[in-house]
Amino acid sequence: MPREVGVGPFEGQWPSDPRLDPALLAGGDRRNVVDAYRYWRMDAIVEDLDTRRHPFHVAIENFSHDLNIGSVVRTANAFLASEVHIVGRRRWNRRGAMVTDRYQHVRHHEDAQALAAWSKDRGLPLLGIDNLPGSVPLETTDLPMACVLLFGQEGVGLSDDARDACSKVLSIAQYGSTRSINAGAAAAIAMHAWVRRHEFGQLP
Repeated sequence: MPREVGVGPFEGQWPSDPRLDPALLAGGDRRNVVDAYRYWRMDAIVEDLDTRRHPFHVAIENFSHDLNIGSVVRTANAFLASEVHIVGRRRWNRRGAMVTDRYQHVRHHEDAQALAAWSKDRGLPLLGIDNLPGSVPLETTDLPMACVLLFGQEGVGLSDDARDACSKVLSIAQYGSTRSINAGAAAAIAMHAWVRRHEFGQLP
């Protein structure tokens, strides 16, 4: 029998914490949230996350309703990215996000130039992630604390416009026969590289 996720109805006298949701206290909380947020209202969780979000952003191009976009959003939530930026089509496939987009700020940009302008206005370097000629190894790059990590569409990678908009393009070391790895996996690797550097002080 599969293990039940979360907790059931709250037992005993209900706590008075205003962040808690009476409906969840009464019916149980089966959401995929960490235990510290059990029974919390969704807006209260987002408000708390906003007090400690990391200063890096994640952006991904969206031209063909890529299933990976939801996965990128879910991973960005796990690593507590400041925002996720959808570049291109406004509508994106939310299935892989597993509802985490409700806890993660998501911003839309019409194209790579619009994202680049937004990043420049905020002093955030735009770093592309793709195994392209002339790219610099992610493994030896000291990622800036505040930045935007930009990923391309699954299969084709960064568009020409996106590549031209980036101040630098970083590659992920790989050793097999395929040209590139899954976009969702690449995003997770890059975000974890940022966490290793700025949360644990591990230099490249």
